[in-house]
Amino acid sequence: MCRSPLNIEERGDESDGALLFLHFPNGFGVSTHDILISGVNVIRALSPWCIFALAAAGWPGGLAAQQARADPGQLRVFIDCQYQGCDFDFFRTEIPFVDYVRDRQEAALNVFVTRQRTGSGASAFTLNFIGQKQLTGSADTLQLIMPQVATEDEIRRGLSRTIKLGLVRYVARSPVGERLEVTLLPAVPSAAKPEGTATRDPWNYWVFRTRANGFFNGEKSQRFANLYGSTSANRTTEAWKLNVSFQGSYEEGKFTFSDGTRFSNYSHSYGASELIVKSLSPHWSVGQRASASSSTFLNQKLAARFAPAVEYNVFPYSESTRRQLTLLYSVGINSFSYEDTTIFDKLSEVRPDHSLTTSLGLKQPWGSVSASLEAANFLDDFSKRRLVLFNSLDVRLIKGLSVNLYSSAALVRDQLYLVKAGLTDEDILLRQRQLATSYRYFASVGLSYTFGSVLNNVVNTRFDGVTGNF
Repeated sequence: MCRSPLNIEERGDESDGALLFLHFPNGFGVSTHDILISGVNVIRALSPWCIFALAAAGWPGGLAAQQARADPGQLRVFIDCQYQGCDFDFFRTEIPFVDYVRDRQEAALNVFVTRQRTGSGASAFTLNFIGQKQLTGSADTLQLIMPQVATEDEIRRGLSRTIKLGLVRYVARSPVGERLEVTLLPAVPSAAKPEGTATRDPWNYWVFRTRANGFFNGEKSQRFANLYGSTSANRTTEAWKLNVSFQGSYEEGKFTFSDGTRFSNYSHSYGASELIVKSLSPHWSVGQRASASSSTFLNQKLAARFAPAVEYNVFPYSESTRRQLTLLYSVGINSFSYEDTTIFDKLSEVRPDHSLTTSLGLKQPWGSVSASLEAANFLDDFSKRRLVLFNSLDVRLIKGLSVNLYSSAALVRDQLYLVKAGLTDEDILLRQRQLATSYRYFASVGLSYTFGSVLNNVVNTRFDGVTGNF
């Protein structure tokens, strides 16, 4: 991982054009990936530990001149960032030597950014550079790892540096490539440990997290409070994935009615879970889950489950940032202890079950798709079953027209925990208990259409201040 920022220097004058010199921090190695500019080998990418350290820098005339008039020779780029928090304004100001367009079909190069979490909680960004039009057939992939404690500014600067690196080979082949020059300064010997020495991790890959939140709001006739806390321990390697977590929540609401009477409601839930997964091959893995929980909403004093499972991924797990299609089958044993007698006259019971879940995830330049289908039932009573379908779709249909869809639907036949005694009106209105149902659904759909100028270079943040609007 590159921890030191690149030093970028612009030299030259209006007569000879700008020359860009990229100065690299100490200790960078050299690998075998070459980029040719005008038939001359001028760039060598870095070692596998730092493959994204190259970058391109400023342009003659400054940002204002770039924004005021697009250079017809500049590369047209569309950045599709599948990461909530991407700072596009920052990219436009830090990388002003390309033309940004708001429609991918107008671009010669699509920069597709996705993110996954590593075992330590760090962010692993994968940047795919996909050419089209005059760049059809060209593609490249870079990766950036940012630690869990990285700030938003550190993340956006890391992404900006990596995007610059990926752009070099394409800008070099554009009409403005003759104005680009990259140099690699000699590496200064460092006190790094000898090659081949293993890194010692005093935590043995274990990562611990804890979180606590309190939410409070109210007005004259009502007020609410919600407390939540969780803690977890994770250990992730190529061969094993281990997770242990604990969480709990408490809610209360207090109301004053028009006649002056008052009503209060309280609810809580807590639970613990563990997961152990063993990697068998690029497509297969086995493991088991166990959990224990309590919930006043579900009438469960204690619900415990233990379930071994096996999973098959049609695509290699290494491609999971872009595509995955998995089949997960599990068989488990469940133990329930209820607070109140259920509609089946039970205060406790033990039941075996099994489930099959199919999940599809695609993140492509044309959009993203997430879908899953889960089927489950109790093995001692096949009439007690459920079927859950989930779908999320965000697709660019044609130039300027996009559709997004989110939906879920479930057939429910396994509500063993329903309270036998009738519920009060307050319980129903305030959702203090789960109600009997045979199905659930949710759906949202949206269309957006944009037209006009395709250029998207200008950044103007005036009147963008945050207000405390009630």
